[in-house]
Amino acid sequence: MKSLVFTAIGPDRPGIVDELSSAVAANGGNWLECRMARFCGQFAGIVRIEHDESQAEMLFTALQAISNLSVVTTEPEDKCPLPAETVTLELIGIDHPGIISKISRALAERSVNVEKLHTECISAPMSGGSLFKASAELGLPEGLALDDLKGHLEQIAADLMVDLNLNEGH
Repeated sequence: MKSLVFTAIGPDRPGIVDELSSAVAANGGNWLECRMARFCGQFAGIVRIEHDESQAEMLFTALQAISNLSVVTTEPEDKCPLPAETVTLELIGIDHPGIISKISRALAERSVNVEKLHTECISAPMSGGSLFKASAELGLPEGLALDDLKGHLEQIAADLMVDLNLNEGH
């Protein structure tokens, strides 16, 4: 069995997940993991499967044939290494441009990998404005002290006027 990762994006409608999973199953594939969401009427997903190499071309053809869906496939590295340590980040504050840009820049400068990220804007309970919320799972590189990362991110959070929590373990 060979590993394959594919992304799919297109107008959302009922049955997309069924069509994707049916194409995988009908062509010798085994669905392993995925992340999928609906955004502003668009479906977006990333899926990791294993498949029988002898049926690869038929599998690719079946995925590409799904109506109104753009599917891109790639073969991942042989090993999917896990980070030495993971931490969770929770952030909330009044929405304004640049929040994710400044936080992600600080993470990249310290070789911290964003393993998962979820962001959203919600109504502020009292003011009627928008609150920006983010939650992330971060993979820390060897040798990075969590306290150093916390200190730096808390300084950025103060400049951005957002609340930020960084917690060990997931």
